[in-house]
Amino acid sequence: MSASSLIAFALWVAGQTGEPAGAQESLWIQADRILVRPGLELRNAAILVERGKIVRVGTDLEKPAGARELRGTVACAGFVDPWSSLGLDPAGANELGATAATRTTDGLNPWWIPEERDEALRAGVTTARIQVGGSAVVGGLGAVIRVDPSSRIGVVLPDACLAATTAIQRAGRDLDVFDRIEEADRLAGLIERGRRYREETVEYRHDLEEWDKTIAEKQKELEENFKKAKKNREKAQAEAQEKGKEFKEEKYKEDKKPKRPKLDPEAEVLARAAEGEIPLVVEAHRVPELRALLEVTAPFDRLRLLVAGATEALEVADLLAERSIPVIVWPAPLGAEASGEWNAHSLELAGELDRAGVEVLIGSGGGPHSRELRWIAALAVSHGLDREAALGAITLGPARAFDVGERVGSLESGKDADVLLFDGDPLETHSRLLQVVTQGRVVE
Repeated sequence: MSASSLIAFALWVAGQTGEPAGAQESLWIQADRILVRPGLELRNAAILVERGKIVRVGTDLEKPAGARELRGTVACAGFVDPWSSLGLDPAGANELGATAATRTTDGLNPWWIPEERDEALRAGVTTARIQVGGSAVVGGLGAVIRVDPSSRIGVVLPDACLAATTAIQRAGRDLDVFDRIEEADRLAGLIERGRRYREETVEYRHDLEEWDKTIAEKQKELEENFKKAKKNREKAQAEAQEKGKEFKEEKYKEDKKPKRPKLDPEAEVLARAAEGEIPLVVEAHRVPELRALLEVTAPFDRLRLLVAGATEALEVADLLAERSIPVIVWPAPLGAEASGEWNAHSLELAGELDRAGVEVLIGSGGGPHSRELRWIAALAVSHGLDREAALGAITLGPARAFDVGERVGSLESGKDADVLLFDGDPLETHSRLLQVVTQGRVVE
């Protein structure tokens, strides 16, 4: 084991006790501008942090005695990467054998290159949605984790989404248009499988309730009529004896108990996605598969669909906006490296989708490069994405999309104290990130 791995192991063990070291101290964070959440900004305000939580944010707060003071020009929430693989080794991140029941949390490795998490944290990324099986047809249950390498890999939400992709290869060749449509149909079949499984489960529970109720009523009736039934039985026995006949007991026929559906862990997860209990993230790029995906998922009115990648999504922007389907883009400067699914990649896509009414989230492309999140968001701004929308795309937007908006993504009372302090606007490339606070711990 390398020195860095030994250090990571020691820190991970230390983190099993709970809060990161330093989270116990009170913090008094002042800034000329506090970006509370997209659309809400306070001037010359302060944030009070105690025990890792934001207690208050306002312009009229008094500094408590003994609180540690931090100061910057602009404060905003810690960044949330909605498309990352931090904490996963490449084999797990690209596991082809993943199924709907595969759990990303089972593949977390606190000793896997902790430097990647440290770099991401120091770049302002405090939380990330990670996914095992990124190259599989169905990638299993994704998780939202804490990036902080000074403690264990804290899991904010272990079942944040179900992931899938239509952007796969067959026998080493790219998919043609018919293959892409077939992949979308296959995914729809899986969702339908989950929906039917849920229906069967609900029907079984209902039938079991009715059966239990009927049995209880029969039992009560038997108990109430016991004395009368006993007398009738004794009378019938005597009559049979008098007539020299065999006495036959009247058999009680009980209603047949409903049969439980066969346990199917994969179908259970698919059912959760079909019913909108967890979002479904599908990586899709080309127009044919995007159109097919939107068409085959339309009948599932509870499905919470997100599209990742979406290289050619502008062609279906009206449908995405109409159904309020967020898109996770990766506006990295791929240049000549843009090939395969990304060969129509455009840095203008985020801005164009936003103007078309599509909610845009910005991720680091499913790899371990979360440290670049701020820079690619700034790049999207320089290519037409509204600045406020860009900040929302790496803070509150992904937090809400993956059901952790009550804990992270904005600077509001009761939320985890993930605070970034800059000497200028967070999405100006010349601005310096002065301080990172994660769960109330100041990153030194």
